[in-house]
Amino acid sequence: MTTCSTHVLDAVAGRPAVGLAVTLLAGDGTPLEAGRTDADGRLRWDTVLGTGRYGLRFDTAAWFATAGVPTVHAAVHLEVLVDADQPHYHLALLLSPFAYTTYRGS
Repeated sequence: MTTCSTHVLDAVAGRPAVGLAVTLLAGDGTPLEAGRTDADGRLRWDTVLGTGRYGLRFDTAAWFATAGVPTVHAAVHLEVLVDADQPHYHLALLLSPFAYTTYRGS
């Protein structure tokens, strides 16, 4: 059973990105599940993933707008290849208004 989670950190403020809307997408772009990051900047989905391509869409423009921070990113799209033999994919995002980085965490 393969599952997915994310953790988003505001790299400029040095704190979790609370309330950021994130959508888990099937390989063809169909939304599978959506939610918002919690007080620790984390979000976990219950959807069981099979082997294949999936995506995460982080609604960064709305999140930055709420904070009154200008940004160049309308959204951050992350596409990943999932191996169903792996139990979990934790996909982290370090976010700033003009740059971001992502990695597979533990």
